[in-house]
Order: sequence, then C-alpha cells, then structure tokens
Amino acid sequence: MAEDERRPRIEPRDGGPDMVQLVTPEGERVSHPEYDAIADAVSTQELQGFYRDMVIVRRCDNEATALQRQGELGLWVPCLGQEAAQIGSGRAMRTQDFAFPTYREHGVAWCRGVDPLNMLGMFRGVHNGGWNSFEKNFHLYTIIIGAQTLHATGYAMGVQRDDAVGTGDPDRDTAVIAYFGDGASAQGDVGEAFVFAGVNNSPIVFFCQNNQWAISEPNERQMRIPIYLRPKGYGFPGIRVDGNDVLATYAVTKACLDAAREGQGPSLIEAFTYRMGAHTTSDDPSKYRVSAEVEVWKLRDPIARLRNLLARAHGIPQSYFEEVDAEAEAIGTDLRERCLALPDPAPESMFAHVYAAPHPVMERERAELAAYLASIEGTH
Repeated sequence: MAEDERRPRIEPRDGGPDMVQLVTPEGERVSHPEYDAIADAVSTQELQGFYRDMVIVRRCDNEATALQRQGELGLWVPCLGQEAAQIGSGRAMRTQDFAFPTYREHGVAWCRGVDPLNMLGMFRGVHNGGWNSFEKNFHLYTIIIGAQTLHATGYAMGVQRDDAVGTGDPDRDTAVIAYFGDGASAQGDVGEAFVFAGVNNSPIVFFCQNNQWAISEPNERQMRIPIYLRPKGYGFPGIRVDGNDVLATYAVTKACLDAAREGQGPSLIEAFTYRMGAHTTSDDPSKYRVSAEVEVWKLRDPIARLRNLLARAHGIPQSYFEEVDAEAEAIGTDLRERCLALPDPAPESMFAHVYAAPHPVMERERAELAAYLASIEGTH
C-alpha cells in the first residue's frame, strides 16, 4: 500500500485540553493546580532516577528486538515510546501494591524489581515467566487481551475483604493497578471488570496506555468517545494524562493509588502516548500508518523531554547523561549474554505446572513422554 493511500492524519492528536501535563515536549515545567503539590515534592534525585529507569528500559527493549531479529527470541513486544507511562506509574506504587500487566509492561516490571532476563526467557520459550508474582507483587504477563483486568479486580476485592484498605496504616493499605491498552478497552472482560470494580468500590486503578494504534487499528475504529470518559458510565472517575510526561504520569497515578488505598474506590487513567515501534516484531506498522505521524511523535519523546528538564531547570551536567548511557549499554550487553546462555528446558517440564496438585492424566502423559525419550536416547 502506497503511503498516500493509508489513512491520513495530517496532525497527530495532542490529547485535548483535559489532558494533564506537567512537562512540555520541550522540557519546560508547567503548572497544574491539582497535581503541582505531588510534582513539587519529587526531588531532583528522583527525577534523575526516572531518567535512568527510562534509558535502561529502552536499551533492554532494543536489545530484545535485536535478539528476536537474529532468531534468538520467538517474538518480542516492544514498549518503545511508552517508557514514561510505565516508569511514572510503576514508581508511584508502594511495596504492598500489586500490579497486573499485559505483555508490554517491561518498564513496570523493572520498577518492581523483575530481572529483564525473565521477559526474554519467556519469549525465548524456556519458561512461562520466571518470577514469583507474590515476591514482586507483579503478576505474570497476560496474553489473553483484557483478562488481567478481571484478575486485578478480583484481587482488589480480596484486598477489601482482608481489611487492607482505609485503615490509615501506610504500610498496610493496598491498591491494585491493572494495565491494558486501547485495543483491550473494546474487550468484554474490561467492561465486566469496570462493573465489578465500580459496584464494589474496589481499590483499583485501571491504567490504559492509549498508544493510538492498538493491534494495527486506529482509535476511531474502536471507540466513539475518549477512553477516560468511559468510567462515568460505571460510576467512577477517569483522567487523561500525557503519557510521554513521566512527572505527570507519576503525579496522577500516585493521586489515584492514594485515593484507592484510602477507600475512595476505583479510577481510570488514560495515558495518552504513542507506540513508536511495531505492535510486536511480527507486525509491520508501515502498512497502516504514515511516517509523518511517527516523526511528529518523535518530537514528544519521553526521554528527551525529561533530559531537557533536568539539564535546563535542575542544572544536571552532560557527564550524568553520559554515565547513564554507559550503564545502560553495559546492562544491555550483559542481558544479551545471559539470554544466549539460558539453558533449554527439559521436555518433561511442560507438565510441571499444568495443575496445582498431581493429576492422573498428567502423570500418565508424563510417563509416556519419559518412555518415548528413553527409547530414542542416543539414536541421534
């Protein structure tokens, strides 16, 4: 399809006047009366931490894409361009909060202390996740579109029944955050999760990363109203935030998580961002979007935006950014080496976690596989 035959978008949308923004694409701090107090409490050191997070996550993401292209991963799901939405929201969580991701939340995983190697191992096919969800308070990736919103809502209802909401104890009160994309917002599971969360006043924040294209389809083919307005029909508030502004994303998410822990019920955040890369490495975005649109969004890059703020408003020297780049490069190189060294799983390991308890069918099939493997041992 020729570029001029694809669906035209003369100017990519900017999110509208209702969008919360605290740092412009040029790196200028702007005021917002509702979120200034939270943003002003973020120290220069914390902003530097956000920057480091985003640079490292992007480096690991790019390394994983390269590994897939070289045949070392079966598939990869890039988060290029969405680093601010993930780091801002991830760093707003407390230790006891629990996150339910889709399959693209590599930045949130980083914030929760999950080794990036675990994601690569999953897409390499050597395990099904590799991390303990209850150790990290970060659920395993969910491939079924939208299903994690129901899992998260159920967990949030459990938190209520454990009396871990609204107690006033900052180390006990717990919130849940469920990540999904604009495409998942069209799934029935998401609507059902909104119903249960709303009527139960559950302590959950629904975090939608609206990257404009979902599974290769534009927003206007999926919805008639903006995503952040939908919760009104379910009885809870929605907020749209500039998803390429890590400070705004952090402030809005912190406010929503605080409200959930206090017992004020659910909310939805629509992080207005852009998928700079492909939906997955099996996708070719040049078939459905024009390059001019991508070029406009490059000017809104989340990493460059925070770098400009740090340099101009906080006096951070060039040497700091060079140090972060060097650290990210070393982490990316190490990640590649560790990925290539991952051992192949034993064939019989596929039976290990099918059921929580021993099952006669599984045990019979495991024995049949063991007998077959023994019969061919040493024949090739």
